[in-house]
Amino acid sequence: MKVAISASGSGTEAQVDPRFGRCVCFVIYDTEAQTFETVPNSAASAAGGSGVQAAQTVVDKGVSVVLTGQIGPHAFQVLETAGVKCYTGAGGTVGQCIADYQAGKLSLAGGPTRPVQAGRGPGSGMGDGKRGMGKGMGRGGRMF
Repeated sequence: MKVAISASGSGTEAQVDPRFGRCVCFVIYDTEAQTFETVPNSAASAAGGSGVQAAQTVVDKGVSVVLTGQIGPHAFQVLETAGVKCYTGAGGTVGQCIADYQAGKLSLAGGPTRPVQAGRGPGSGMGDGKRGMGKGMGRGGRMF
């Protein structure tokens, strides 16, 4: 069975990246052969749709389980449709994450753990009760 861990680098000493869609890479562990492969996440710097692209990458690698910190709704849907189980709450090193998974310490995600594009995009101002930093600059919208 293949297990993909969202990581900030390659190998078992790399830190787990809590972001699934925007992690630097995936460390894929084969539980039968007890070998590792590092796969770059080409979606990490995508303007949009990074979760879906990242999910497709691990599905294409034949992964059965994903270990990560958090996962968004679109990535979760792609993985769920492909029959890939998602475990969240992962942290520490990749090696420790695998040990935690094998010991049953990670939570099987019943759904996404992040909202759609949380905190991103235009109009997400820095609300201080005055003028916002979004496109409208806190002036209110106009009807056109």
